[in-house]
Amino acid sequence: MLEVALAMVEQEGKWLLQLRDDLDWIVAPGCWGLFGGHLEPGETAEEALRRELLEEICWSAGALRPWFSHRNAQRIAHFFLTTLTDPLDTLRLQEGQDVVVAELKALQTGQVWSPAIGEFRPLAPSLQLAIKELGRGSQFAMVS
Repeated sequence: MLEVALAMVEQEGKWLLQLRDDLDWIVAPGCWGLFGGHLEPGETAEEALRRELLEEICWSAGALRPWFSHRNAQRIAHFFLTTLTDPLDTLRLQEGQDVVVAELKALQTGQVWSPAIGEFRPLAPSLQLAIKELGRGSQFAMVS
């Protein structure tokens, strides 16, 4: 079964998002999602996530805290929490159309504004799952 690792990255009470490319062949095209990706053979979820964060935004994450996992018929998704202490402008977006930090209130509307393309875009299903967990307050015990 396919496995993915995804990062819910907090910065000063806001959450780091990636606007996925508008490519029909990728998961959730044109939607806001989380940084991360597929596990390669022999990788743990944490190893895969560290590799993906370097590939996607040129960022070496500090502590990655396992948060929850979700399984459906297509894949198992492992969600991690972490904190971005570096300025947002130090990240270099290598995949996707835009990167922003958004407040939970904005995420709960189901769409987020993209400064890069000048329009609101919907949230990917995996990000919607993470928002439900945030709404339960489970992150506060894990993110410091």
